[in-house]
Amino acid sequence: MRRLTLTFLLAASTALATELPVRSVTLSSAGLAQIERAGEVAPDASVTFRAPTDDVDDLLRSLIVVDTAGTVEGVRLPARDLTGEAFRGLPLRPEDFESRERLLSALRGQEAEAGGARGRIADAAEVPPVAGGQGGAASAGGLRLTLITPTGLRTVLLREGDEVTLTDQALATRVARAAEALAAARSADERRIEIRLRADRARQVAVLYVAGAPLWKPSYRLLVPPVGAAGGTAEARLQGWAVVENASGSDWEGVRLALVSGEAAAFRQRIYEPITVPRPELPVRIAGAVQVRPDTGGRPIPVTPPPPAPAPALSAPTGEFARLRAAPPAVGADIGGTAAPAAAAAAEASAGRVAFVLAEPVTIRSGETANVPFVDVRLPAERIWWVQDLSARSPLQAVRIRNATPHTLPDGLATVYGAEGNEAGVFLGDAEIRAIPAGDARVLAFGRDRDVTLAQTASTTERVTGIGMRRGYVIVNGTRTEVVSLAVDPRGARGTMVVDVPARPGATPTFPIVSQGDYGLRHEAELDGSPRTLQLGFERALRQELALWDTGLGEPILLRWQQFDIEQNLRRLPGGPGTMERLQELLARVPEGAPGRADLVAVVEAMRDLRRLLDDARLKARAWRSADQALARARQAAEDRTGPELQEARRRLNAASREAEQAGAAADQAWEAWQRAVIALMQRGG
Repeated sequence: MRRLTLTFLLAASTALATELPVRSVTLSSAGLAQIERAGEVAPDASVTFRAPTDDVDDLLRSLIVVDTAGTVEGVRLPARDLTGEAFRGLPLRPEDFESRERLLSALRGQEAEAGGARGRIADAAEVPPVAGGQGGAASAGGLRLTLITPTGLRTVLLREGDEVTLTDQALATRVARAAEALAAARSADERRIEIRLRADRARQVAVLYVAGAPLWKPSYRLLVPPVGAAGGTAEARLQGWAVVENASGSDWEGVRLALVSGEAAAFRQRIYEPITVPRPELPVRIAGAVQVRPDTGGRPIPVTPPPPAPAPALSAPTGEFARLRAAPPAVGADIGGTAAPAAAAAAEASAGRVAFVLAEPVTIRSGETANVPFVDVRLPAERIWWVQDLSARSPLQAVRIRNATPHTLPDGLATVYGAEGNEAGVFLGDAEIRAIPAGDARVLAFGRDRDVTLAQTASTTERVTGIGMRRGYVIVNGTRTEVVSLAVDPRGARGTMVVDVPARPGATPTFPIVSQGDYGLRHEAELDGSPRTLQLGFERALRQELALWDTGLGEPILLRWQQFDIEQNLRRLPGGPGTMERLQELLARVPEGAPGRADLVAVVEAMRDLRRLLDDARLKARAWRSADQALARARQAAEDRTGPELQEARRRLNAASREAEQAGAAADQAWEAWQRAVIALMQRGG
């Protein structure tokens, strides 16, 4: 391997630096890690550590330095585009560092010293070794460097270990930095952070920052009491474990680890990347050229046509698990004595969050995944059946636990095992735990009990509860009862069944409710082993208004029988066919003693009178029409007769006229009587 020493940096930095180890890590359920590094720092020494490039944004905006005896001068780290910034303005490119020949060739024109000669680099080329033979001298080869000196060209053959020095110190420094950048760029996913401090003595320094981190994932082991255990004394053992990944780029050696569950707001901001603000570009102002349009003469003025018209507008564990319990594995017999963690984690609660601080230091290498216990408690518990779907054929097997700890238990999946009897050590299923605040209870389902059967039927009934009156309307008040009958056959099993019933907006439940939430309305029933039917009913208030008058006919007092076809509109008129019958059917549905029933009876009687009056008016109207037709015939006859026959025709015409007048007056009286009765009916109820 050829070696050539290129002296780029004449004076190396002698500043001291201290690598601070990680002492404490707090992982948050928001996907963040609060990392604390601490250690003793010498006087005027800087603090350094490495961090993933993706964490630099978070680090820069959250960094805190605790140095009670020193001064913080600032933070230094390589640029985001490390290579691009290092090579900016240099006559070099990253690929020029692939060989010494290319590197020196790229530095053509730069002044250098090599092999006792000084001049500007003109060329560089590798000379291959030559083997001696037949009297020829052997040559070891090397790098032939051509320099331009004040007196001409000078060629220097450089051997292994020979040195080339750039006389331009500033350029040499920049080339050295470019080489450092290339070395650093090989690990582009990591940056070296330097915190420059100033102090006159050694002291303890701590650095804290927040960065993105893999979410810590809790999981639980839940040991449940057997079916039928006394609800007041039964307990379930809940043991929580957390999966933790170290993706910080640094080893955690004996660190204090805390796991936080909460809902903290978390944001990202790219402050590590250079951001340029776009600015409007203003042109250089110059005197504008004078532009003149030539006069081409006048043209005839066209006659403006009239504007067009506007366009128109447009318009108990059983079944398969029982067989498993018949011969439980030997190791499961003592599962209730599962080993506890070495020391319980301390739960530190504050507003909206809880931190589980592990009692003993934890060591997790960079890139490792660990599973550490963070909680082990015994909670009040009760085995129950849970019905979430009323159409299901069997209920869910579940356990209801109450969080008797003083802090919230975070979300996670629980693996459920039996704790006693035939269930000891038997896997019963998995359950999902949503966050449980202190003192709250949760129902956790982990399987289905196919030995308990369910069947449901639904029915709907309506009944009238009262009658009200409003001007022109009969108001019918009633209730609709919707009942789901849930038949349960526990086949001798005893215990509590929890039924979640979907809420029905606008309806009132008629069954006892113990709670309500996202699941709807929760009802509980105690099963004594015998079949039972649960009645889950809802009542909904009904209100219907029956019009006594068709408002499309206008005001009753203004309706004239001569200008109105009574027979064609008969069903629209009070007293017409169907109007009284409809009220009679309603009256039959109103129970005795119901509010307003007497008013409805009076309306039915009034409608009966209206029918009589309407029939009379119809009869009188038909009589008038007959008389009017006779009058028309008599008038025609009088016009066609002469002599003695004319006198007789006129006599008959006068008689027909009197009869038509009398029939019209009778029809007016009958119609007005009907109108007065209609107005009286509509005035009931105000």
